[in-house]
Amino acid sequence: MERTLPFRWDDDARTLWLIDQRRLPDEEVWVPLTSAHDTAEAIRDMVVRGAPAIGVTAAYGMVLAHLAGEDLDEAERALAESRPTAVNLFHALERMRSHKGDLEASLAEARAIWREVERTEKAISEHGARVLKGQVLTHCNTGPIATGGYGTAIGAIVEAYRQGRISHVWVDETRPYLQGARLTAWELQKAGVPATLISDNMAAHFMKLGEVNQVIVGVDRMAMNGDFANKIGTYGLAVLARHHGIPFYPALPLSSVDSKLDDGSAIPLEERSAEEVTHLRGVPIAPAGFPARHPAFDVTPHTLVTGIVTEKGVIYPPFDEGLEGALASD
Repeated sequence: MERTLPFRWDDDARTLWLIDQRRLPDEEVWVPLTSAHDTAEAIRDMVVRGAPAIGVTAAYGMVLAHLAGEDLDEAERALAESRPTAVNLFHALERMRSHKGDLEASLAEARAIWREVERTEKAISEHGARVLKGQVLTHCNTGPIATGGYGTAIGAIVEAYRQGRISHVWVDETRPYLQGARLTAWELQKAGVPATLISDNMAAHFMKLGEVNQVIVGVDRMAMNGDFANKIGTYGLAVLARHHGIPFYPALPLSSVDSKLDDGSAIPLEERSAEEVTHLRGVPIAPAGFPARHPAFDVTPHTLVTGIVTEKGVIYPPFDEGLEGALASD
């Protein structure tokens, strides 16, 4: 698979470069970051997005804080407040906290987090490929630019296609931010995987026709019972899949599991600007001043989940026992 990662580290210039995901697929523009403040702003503004990618970026943000002479506590706070839902961000900051005041140790830890992301997602891709066959539907973007490795759900899709297990992918456009249309379609095209873009409200139609065999999606935060937050629209897909008897799999690294949460009711759900609903890439599509809402995530209950794809394998119900065992074996 031809991979474009979301970031690159320049050791000589001590600069983190991010590919500006807001400008894909029209152009590939790289943005230099030299401080934790810049990094937090880039995460908040979705220059970089995707739970694992946000975690790696935040780790390097703390390295930049050392280099820029920023107050490290303030830098950590700014990064933690940049986006609330993806738990990988907080896991990365927790790991970086023990290296405060030591630049080289911080840089080594950030590199280690990135390497672990790659190893983890390669394993997720291999385990996920085994449960996929025929035609698969996915939502939002979970490929290399969202992760920094091979991808989670998209990694499994690409691996399953490489093995001849799947023939075609349905790509939800993912309104209102269009991560499916702009990013997943772009990545699958680069990978040479046959795929068709559909609007989000077409999923039930193709399920009813028997043209969807599984649904696989990513995860931003999962509770210990298997409830999970992902891009808005995921919950609706899970309901549709259950109605049509279609297996539904979330794919995630175990670092996206929040062991402090028994269920999904306490997962913080980011609400973004209503303008992202009333405008499409800056062009108004609704009457001026008309009210809108933009919850960026929803929570899918574990009762709608067939199995959870992780780097340790696919976990089946009861999910609380399976997740607890997987986390304990780390």
